[in-house]
Amino acid sequence: MLLKTKGEFMKKALVVYFSATGVTKRIAEMLTESIGAKSFEIVPKEIYTNADLDWTNDNSRSSLEMKDCDCRPKIESRVRDMDKYDVVFVGFPIWWYREPSIIDTFIESHNFDNKVIVPFATSGGSGMGQSHINIQKLAPKAKVENGKLFEAGITPDKLEKWAKKYLEK
Repeated sequence: MLLKTKGEFMKKALVVYFSATGVTKRIAEMLTESIGAKSFEIVPKEIYTNADLDWTNDNSRSSLEMKDCDCRPKIESRVRDMDKYDVVFVGFPIWWYREPSIIDTFIESHNFDNKVIVPFATSGGSGMGQSHINIQKLAPKAKVENGKLFEAGITPDKLEKWAKKYLEK
């Protein structure tokens, strides 16, 4: 049940996401549609292959990136009009109990002063860990919410209900 017409929330929102396998993308697309927001996909300059994502291989690209907290994988582009958004939902898969390093690249590449950042994530079994704390350190003048971990079967109505509390404050 929609409480307001899509896009008629008090605050202007952007849904940003990085998705390695498509699960986070699907949830980000549902969130974007359910709240009437714009979206932006974080695309790595070098696309991750299945071998890169092999978390059981200590020498895979993703494993090496996550071992180095200073790693910042390059991204294809930036949000050009970030200043017009009040709330930025940032979606990602959980890697090694936190946000992937490419999310850190994105956060450091933009000005989040006086914005609300709301992380959301997908995972095969682990929680969000310290993701919101990590993001807060990278965007110290933003208000970073704890965020939420979503299962693949989440519905658009449940996404909207969750998101609206950040858009109507």
